[in-house]
Parts: sequence; C-alpha cells; structure tokens
Amino acid sequence: MSNKVIVLGEARDGALRNVSFEAIAAAKKVSDGGEVVGVLIGDDVQGLGQEMIQYGADRVVTVEHPHLKHYTSDGFGQAFMAVYEQEQPETIVFGHTALGKDLSPKIAAKLKSGLVSDITDIEGEGEDAVFIRPIYSGKAFEKVKINEGPIFFTIRPNNIAAPAKDESRSGDVSSVSADIQNLRSVVKDVVTKATDGVDMSEAKVVVAGGRGVKGPEGFEPLKELADLLGGAIGASRGACDADYCDYSLQIGQTGKVITPDLYIAAGISGAIQHLAGMSNSKVIVAINKDPEANIFKVADYGIVGDLFEVVPMMIEEIKKTKVNA
Repeated sequence: MSNKVIVLGEARDGALRNVSFEAIAAAKKVSDGGEVVGVLIGDDVQGLGQEMIQYGADRVVTVEHPHLKHYTSDGFGQAFMAVYEQEQPETIVFGHTALGKDLSPKIAAKLKSGLVSDITDIEGEGEDAVFIRPIYSGKAFEKVKINEGPIFFTIRPNNIAAPAKDESRSGDVSSVSADIQNLRSVVKDVVTKATDGVDMSEAKVVVAGGRGVKGPEGFEPLKELADLLGGAIGASRGACDADYCDYSLQIGQTGKVITPDLYIAAGISGAIQHLAGMSNSKVIVAINKDPEANIFKVADYGIVGDLFEVVPMMIEEIKKTKVNA
C-alpha cells in the first residue's frame, strides 16, 4: 500500500545540504510508490525547490517568513506543522543533523507519534521496511519495525546513498502560509567561526588529530592532507581540551558522530568515547606510535609510527599520484 512521505530539506548559506537528498532516497524506499513531497522552511527557499525535485521529490512545499531566517524550534515547528496539516502524510523523514535532532522530538510530541532516530540503513520496502540504528555508542545495532501510527524517522548523514540528480525532472513548487508568532526565542544574528573546507558531518574523508599532534601547529600537516583528499579536519576531545583546536571539531560521544568513507586518525589513542563518534566509518586508518593503542582495534589499516614522519610521507605520495593521474 503506497503512502505519502514528506521530507524536510535543509539549506545552509543558500544551498541544500546533501542529507536532504539522502532523505529523499530513504523516503522513496518506504513510500511503496507513493508521493514524496519535499519541505523547505526559511525566509528565501523557493528557489531551491526544483533541486529537490531533480533528486527525486515529486513536488515541494515551502514555508517562507522573516522569522524563519534563522532556525528556532518554535518557528520551524509552527512552519512544519502548517505543512503537515495540509499534506496529512503517513511518513515523515528528517536528517539526523543538529536541526533534525532538535526539531524531530518536538514534532513527534505534537503528533503523539513514535520516533526512530539516527537510522543508518533500511531493510525491505514499504510496509515491510525495517529500520536499523546503532545503540550503546555503536557497539550494537537494533532493528525497528513500525506497526501502527505515522512512520517518523531521522537518517544519519553519509549512510544512505542519495539518488542521482536528474536535471530533466521538474515539478510543482508551492507555498504554505504560516503565521509564525509567540516565539519564545528570536535569533537576531549568527556569528560563525571561520571554517575552511568541507563540512565534517557530510565529508566523505575526515582526517582527525588527537593529543599526539602536540599543539595547534600539529594540525597543519593534517589540514594539508585533508585538503589533498577533499576532506574535512576533526579532532579528539583530548586535543580540544588541550586547546589545540576548537571544540567544533570534536568527534565522539559528546561531539559529532560521523560516518565518512575514509577516517584517518593521527595521534589518537582511541578512548571509547571517541570510538562512539567514528567507529562506523567505512574505512579507518590509524597512525600512532603506541602499538597497543586502542584505536588499532577498530582500524582497517594501522601504521605504527610518528605522525610527524608518516603524514608528510602520505602527503608526498598523494601528490605524486595526482601528478601521474
């Protein structure tokens, strides 16, 4: 039996995040041939609607309002509920991002529905769909099947492949009017730290440093390696606590949980809290002087050596490969 699915797209700096397209792929898997409707919320998002359609949405509904320029759970919650009441879908899909993690429980509470969060895979299709999510800091996985009520789930970025973009697809982009009012918080301005390169939460390659980098300057070769690989830079909590880098780079149980195709850990011992944030990476390469370091237990490839000798060698070999390619 087909069902209508609405997918919340996320925009940042005027562009859609890749998790928006991954969510469309997840939606198609559970729709059983039903309609997939993209939802965009902001103050100027109408122009992004066709891109969601090119990635597989059948049509897109937008909610625009000056109070939606910056995310607040109140504002986006009111906007999303306006779309929900109009569309009456059987299934809702969000990305398991900072926004999705904050907004999805609020919506689930309003709908008095269950919520399956942080999905990394879906087995089966339609009514037979089984949702797989990590538990116990990634040490085990559980399978969840929803038998009644709305199906509401969030997907972890970089786990479900986005559909191929088809620029020949087109569809209707309509708008819903919502009176955004009685906001308990209003964001007047957002000041962001200057970050270069790729967003770590969606990066295919992440190069991370730990206490072994010995100082802020120790991250420089790691940044060069990340740039060469088209990846992002990350860090362990130990490196952040030592003021080697900003906490926005922290990976782990109390930081960001990521699933890149390639994770390179340099000078990271592998505390269980850190492993919780990256152990599901597809390929893990560990560089550490201590052959007994815990990080080697989860690594696919281990290099026992000084990162200040190993990383420059890796950089040189990658440069040679690129020149000869």
